[in-house]
Amino acid sequence: MTRLWLLVLLILPIRTLAVPVVPQFRTGSSTTSSTSESIINETITSHQYRTGYSYSASGHNIKSETGYINPTPTTTNQQTVGGVNFNWTSPNLEAIPRWSIHNTDGAAFSLQETLITPGLDTTTTITRQINTSTTTETTTTFGQ
Repeated sequence: MTRLWLLVLLILPIRTLAVPVVPQFRTGSSTTSSTSESIINETITSHQYRTGYSYSASGHNIKSETGYINPTPTTTNQQTVGGVNFNWTSPNLEAIPRWSIHNTDGAAFSLQETLITPGLDTTTTITRQINTSTTTETTTTFGQ
């Protein structure tokens, strides 16, 4: 009897009662917003080195007593500043030209002498702060 009952259940059509799913909205939208901020503190340091010397002399009513107008260089030296190695050439200060007045009868004269030695010439330090802000906004629209 149980077998007969199972056979009847398999043969007879079974009606299922399913309820369709219907969304409760017709249209809509979704908005998302994102903001990002960053601060960058930056320091830049630059060193400029003079690896040779510069000598200049100018004027009027003067003459060189030594017969030359440039000092002779000394041997090259090595120096380390701020972790940077460099070589430089310096003048022999005893060999700088000696000047005298050419016309000694009371005429005007002038002499300008400049000697710039090698080594660290300038250091430049730049400190700055960079502030950035980024905002992203996304809107999604949907409907049925």
